[in-house]
Amino acid sequence: MTGTLDRATIERVVRQVVYDRFAKQSDPSTSAAPRLVVNISARHIHLTQEHVEVLFGAGAKLTPFKHLYQDGEFAANETLTVIGPRQRIITEVRILGPCRTFSQVELAFTDGISLGIDLPVRKSGDHRDTPGVYLQGPKGILELKAGVIRAERHVHVGDSDCRFYGIKDGDRVNLRIHSDCPTTLESLLVRHNPKFKLEVHLDTDEGNACNLTRAKLVELIK
Repeated sequence: MTGTLDRATIERVVRQVVYDRFAKQSDPSTSAAPRLVVNISARHIHLTQEHVEVLFGAGAKLTPFKHLYQDGEFAANETLTVIGPRQRIITEVRILGPCRTFSQVELAFTDGISLGIDLPVRKSGDHRDTPGVYLQGPKGILELKAGVIRAERHVHVGDSDCRFYGIKDGDRVNLRIHSDCPTTLESLLVRHNPKFKLEVHLDTDEGNACNLTRAKLVELIK
């Protein structure tokens, strides 16, 4: 004998199935891992609009050359020459846009050696006790009295990434890189913003040391 389900029972079963499926998708422990992007951040410069005009002329604006992974950010067509102590220079250092509220030069360790500068490792925007350089553009030269750093390795995270990994702004995580030069980079600074996409930034020295371009797998671990 085959029974039939009444409408109320059917609706209850359907509601439970939908609830169970939604709960599973919302639980970070059962969700698929978010897409992790690891990029090498080559030497670059951030400028205020005031300093753009000093170096490129009154009314000058940065113009996009290539859009970057984070929404709204771009590598500009404009480049500068960085002049260090004893007139050591690095030419064609690209500016990243849009303009910021501070000017800053981010270099790798080997760039610092080339310029004769002992680079401090700093979070972007932390210019305490940092050296300066001269910046030369097509319309002027600017003495940047501070703000030359080696940016500490970090990971950009959004809200869902924080939930998945169980982390928050200011935490530290490790990055495991599976390549022919397997490496674990420790103590990446977590930088959270609801608009961020999950992305790790390493400098060229770090990327080359682990042969990042040939990595088969990258993992964030606590």
